[in-house]
Amino acid sequence: MTAIEIHELLLLTYASLSVLVFVVLQFFIKAAYGRHDEEDKAWWWGPGVPTRWAWVVMEMPSSLGFALIYFMGDHAFQPVPLLLFALWQAHYFQRSFIYPFKRSVKPGDKTPLLLPLIALLTNFGISFLNAAILSWTELGHSYDVSWLTDPRLVIGIAIFVLGYHVNRRADAMLAALRKPGESGYKIPRGWLYEYISCPNYLGELLVWCGWAVATWSLAGAVFVLWTIANLLPRALSNHQWYLHTFDDYPRNRKALLPGIL
Repeated sequence: MTAIEIHELLLLTYASLSVLVFVVLQFFIKAAYGRHDEEDKAWWWGPGVPTRWAWVVMEMPSSLGFALIYFMGDHAFQPVPLLLFALWQAHYFQRSFIYPFKRSVKPGDKTPLLLPLIALLTNFGISFLNAAILSWTELGHSYDVSWLTDPRLVIGIAIFVLGYHVNRRADAMLAALRKPGESGYKIPRGWLYEYISCPNYLGELLVWCGWAVATWSLAGAVFVLWTIANLLPRALSNHQWYLHTFDDYPRNRKALLPGIL
């Protein structure tokens, strides 16, 4: 198969799987991580591995794998592809190698092995789809210097930066809830947490909506679908968990979109 045929097949596969993943996570299975780990200890999730390192393993292809694929292309050192490459890495290098060691986890916290293994494979596929469109000549995308002034790039980057800020600040506020040596969960308060339960997920969704606009590509659009399929069920599940766990949890909060959902 040619690179174009592989790319098109993966686009169709991930778009189709997005629907399946959403249905499974929303109606059948909660991802057995964090607060939901105790609720879903099915044997087929596999043995537990340290959560911090599980996170590194599953996010690493989105940084290193993306870079490997990107620099295999002919356009890797052109200005616009380099700018888009830097945007992607700004999110995923931090997500892969910094965030896991800053996030607050319970002492001895573990993640079932199947989760990082599945994420490793799917993240590498998503990385291939998006890295290849930036620098591989055979895929037919052209991000020449004129793209720097294209409104799609400017608007997309603005949305990306907004989402990046929301995601980072929301994660920092969650991490600050648990003091050193503490375990258990608390109600997040302040800022966007007054309106939704998962502003960290909202921020990530904005990041990839911005990426889709900035690249104006099917690969970016499919990644948005994939992100929604994974994060929306988790946001709804986390929201319900808060409502069931804390009697004083604010009933006016939504899960992901203020005043809507």
